Amino acid sequence: MNAVLVAVALSLVSAVAYAAAAVAQERLAARSPGAGALRLLARGAWWWSVGLNAAAALLHVVALRYGPLTLVQPLGALTLVAAVPLGARMAGRRVTAVEWKGTGLTLLGLGAILVTASGPAPGDVLSVPEALVVAGATAALIGVLSRPGTRPGLRHATASGVASGVASALTQTVTVAATDRSGPVLSLQVVGVALLVAAFAAGGLLLSQTAYRGGLGGPLAMVTLANPLAAAVIGLSLLGERLQGGPAGVLLALAGAGLASWGVVLLSRPALREEPADDDHPVAAVLALEPDPAAAGAAWVPRPHEPGHLSTATR
Repeated sequence: MNAVLVAVALSLVSAVAYAAAAVAQERLAARSPGAGALRLLARGAWWWSVGLNAAAALLHVVALRYGPLTLVQPLGALTLVAAVPLGARMAGRRVTAVEWKGTGLTLLGLGAILVTASGPAPGDVLSVPEALVVAGATAALIGVLSRPGTRPGLRHATASGVASGVASALTQTVTVAATDRSGPVLSLQVVGVALLVAAFAAGGLLLSQTAYRGGLGGPLAMVTLANPLAAAVIGLSLLGERLQGGPAGVLLALAGAGLASWGVVLLSRPALREEPADDDHPVAAVLALEPDPAAAGAAWVPRPHEPGHLSTATR
C-alpha cells in the first residue's frame, strides 16, 4: 500500500481516538472543576482518557513514520470533527446546523491541504542541538501561555496544542532515527529526544485537562489549530519538508487553511450544554428540576403568578 495512504488511514483512526479522549476529559472536568492532578489519578474516567490518548498517540507515531508532518498533523483537525457529534451524543442533544456547517468547511479545507502536503515519507530528522533548541523555545512559550490571567482555558489549550505539535515533531525524529539502521537503536539522540517527547506529551495532556474546564468546543478548537501549526513550522523550517505544486500549491494550501480555520471557528461556538446528573440518563438533571404534578398529587403548589394560587399546600 502507498505510504501516504497508510499515513492517512492511521491518522484518521488516531483522530477518532483523540476525539473520544477529549470528550472523556471534558466530561471529567465538568464534573470535577476543582480537581487537581493528584485527585485525577484516583478517578477511573481519567485513566480511560489516558488510555485513549495513549492509543491515539501510538497510531500517530506510526503515521509519522510513513508521512511527513505537513500531511499527518493537519489530519489532527479531524479530532474536532469527530468530537462534535460524539460530544453532542454524550450531552443528550443533537448536532446543530452551525456545527454541521463547520464540519463541512473543515473537511473541505483539509482536502485542499492534503493535496499540497502529499509529499514523500520523511527522511530528515532533528539533530540533538536542534531538538534542544526547539524544546527550550517551546518550554518558554508554554510558560508564557500558562501564566495567571484572563481566559486561562484558551491559553492553556494553545499551550497544549503547541506541546503536542512539538512532541509529534520530536516523535518523528525518534521513529526515523531508530528505524533507519544507520546507528544503534538506543543512541543518545533517540533516548534524549524520547525523553523530551514524554515530557511534552504529558504536559500537553495535563494542560488540555485544565483547558476543558471551560467546555469542549473552544479549547479543542485551539488545540486543533495550534498543534499542526507548531509541527508545520518545525517541518518546513528544520526538516526540509515542502508543499507540493509550487506557488499554486501554496495558494491552495492557504485557501484550505482559511476554510479549515473558518470551520474550526464555527465548531468552537458554544452549544447548549446539558449537564447530566447521572451518566446513564443524560436528561435526568433536567427532569429533576421540575416536579411532576401527577406524581406530586395533593402536595402540588401552584406558583404565585399562576391562576388558582392557594396560600396552603392543599387544593
